[in-house]
Amino acid sequence: MSKAVGIDLGTTYSCVAHFANDRVEIIANDQGNRTTPSFVAFTDTERLIGDAAKNQAAMNPANTVFDAKRLIGRKFNDTEVQNDIKHFPFKIIDKGGKPNIQVEYKGETKVFTPEEISSMVLTKMKEIAEGYLGTKVNDAVVTVPAYFNDSQRQATKDAGL
Repeated sequence: MSKAVGIDLGTTYSCVAHFANDRVEIIANDQGNRTTPSFVAFTDTERLIGDAAKNQAAMNPANTVFDAKRLIGRKFNDTEVQNDIKHFPFKIIDKGGKPNIQVEYKGETKVFTPEEISSMVLTKMKEIAEGYLGTKVNDAVVTVPAYFNDSQRQATKDAGL
């Protein structure tokens, strides 16, 4: 039987929990931490998510994506997006009026939407839960901040599909 989980998809860290024995239990990742960095890194040989991605960020800043949630569901010319771009070590490009993330992965230039990056983090959180629970996870509740607008909420839903 599959289980449902709750995922807090955070800007800097994410966590996953399940409900059992009348209480919520936050599930630790493979590092033993109850929170996982919302980082995705691309190298010449692999894609890293979570702690592994964050741990190599200083050596690979242009290809280590973080804070993707700050871009999700926004327009490229949004003032906040333009301010954020100044602080990111990775490249943000305008694709169809939306911010996209450009990285080098396995020797090729790749472009990802913020939704795709968030989806990678969500998949990692699902894998953490499945490993702990020993069963498939088919349903999840994903948190969004109260200040998210409809576009940002929909983009987060799209990331979870």
